[in-house]
Amino acid sequence: MLYATASQTVGPYLHIGLSGLDCADLTASAPALAGQRIVIEGRVTDGNGEPVPDGMVEIWQANPAGRYRHAEDTRELPLVPGFTGFGRVPTGADGSFRFITVKPGAVPDADGRPQAPHIMVSVFMRGLVKHVATRMYFPDEAAANAADPVLALVPAERRGTLVGIDSGNDAGNGTLRWDIVLQGPGETVFFDI
Repeated sequence: MLYATASQTVGPYLHIGLSGLDCADLTASAPALAGQRIVIEGRVTDGNGEPVPDGMVEIWQANPAGRYRHAEDTRELPLVPGFTGFGRVPTGADGSFRFITVKPGAVPDADGRPQAPHIMVSVFMRGLVKHVATRMYFPDEAAANAADPVLALVPAERRGTLVGIDSGNDAGNGTLRWDIVLQGPGETVFFDI
């Protein structure tokens, strides 16, 4: 006879056996990588506005030409040696996270319609039975964001939770601030996966 196993949360033991897969700088192994270098920094907070100190943030993105390093992306676009498009970092004691990467190119959706440049994001933390998934869009892509078929599914008043903010420090350094709010006022939009 088979019995159902107890449900488990995706945390708080996220770091056991996974720390070797951490990658905060997606550009480090790709010396030939061209494109606009960016830094994405922010904090993960829970429904009470408290930092999530034991979470994990993963990102997955296309390269600057708009191609994913994945077997299903067979488009005739260049791949960059050493650039996987995947990053993973644990959150700090204050819920902070930080990635160094490049701005991705636009990619088509399943119907071939262009999507605005974006980065896919997953968050793992204590208390979640399943990780949550979202996207981060770029503030300098207003026209592409307005035409993006996924962003169009989000109510207009909530789209801002998916767009990074130019940090304004050291103008032109490519640093974007993007906080992930898990519940409550200003909650980040999450997608069913």
